[in-house]
Amino acid sequence: MELRHFRYFVALAEEGSFLRAAERLHVSQPPLSTQIKDLEEELGVRLCTRTSKGVHLTAAGKVFYDECCAMLARVQSARLLAQRADRGELGCLSLGFVSIAGYKMLPPALKCFKNCFPNIDLQLHELTTNLQIEEIRGDRLDIGIGLGPVNDVEIVFDWLAREDLILAAPIHHPLACNGHEIDLVELADEEFIVVPRELSPPLHDIVINHCSASGFVPKIALYAKQMQTVIGLVSSGCGFALVPSSMRNLQRSGVRYLSLKNASPMINIGLIYKRDCTNPAVKKFVQTIKENVAIVAYMNVEVPSDASIGDRPVKCG
Repeated sequence: MELRHFRYFVALAEEGSFLRAAERLHVSQPPLSTQIKDLEEELGVRLCTRTSKGVHLTAAGKVFYDECCAMLARVQSARLLAQRADRGELGCLSLGFVSIAGYKMLPPALKCFKNCFPNIDLQLHELTTNLQIEEIRGDRLDIGIGLGPVNDVEIVFDWLAREDLILAAPIHHPLACNGHEIDLVELADEEFIVVPRELSPPLHDIVINHCSASGFVPKIALYAKQMQTVIGLVSSGCGFALVPSSMRNLQRSGVRYLSLKNASPMINIGLIYKRDCTNPAVKKFVQTIKENVAIVAYMNVEVPSDASIGDRPVKCG
């Protein structure tokens, strides 16, 4: 029993005539009659009877017709769903992100993506860049938003934005009361809170290197895994921290955010995914976030001349 048997029978039932059913199916009448006969023999029941007024369904034929229609509808639905999944419009997308992306970049991008592709089940995981890479390599994560550079031949780092670092200072510290800018060298004798290098090499290294370029080695008082924890420790007076400028959106009592005099260090934020990724939804997410004008306008973003950023925003409603 094959799908064509069901299609032939439905056409016969609806047309009430072998001739009209054959014309509808674009086949000749004898093969159609043969297919219906074979179907009846396989089922062991009579599905229709011929009269001078046409073809009429038996009781068994009427029940079989209803089931055939339902089955063919499911087959059509399955075909359309498979095509949508292949186009990346349906399915599941597991997305990792560093905490700093959640304060400015991620919310508008997710809103746009969900508006454009509401039938993709989006699963969010807040992870450090290193953990994202580990999960992506193990096929437990489809794509991530993390910090670059990423030195892995199997992983793509697709640049999105560049953000400057600012100083998070305890609000009652004398250096925090001098204005809205500070020279990093003034903190040579102060204690710092930093992210462990094993969790975020790019952010850790840029903090250490910038302090070194300012003429001192930072005194590290504490290590913290997440930016929320870093800011919480600063607010408690445990030390200073160099954090991405988007952290200004995290308003905590006891913290003052200050810009750095001279050139501020910059971090690169980008998409992370397998070079041979096969999930079509990943491509849709990459296209959407790159075309989202909110990302291009993201705070103090600098767009390199060789960056591939879409010049038209997606209309997300």
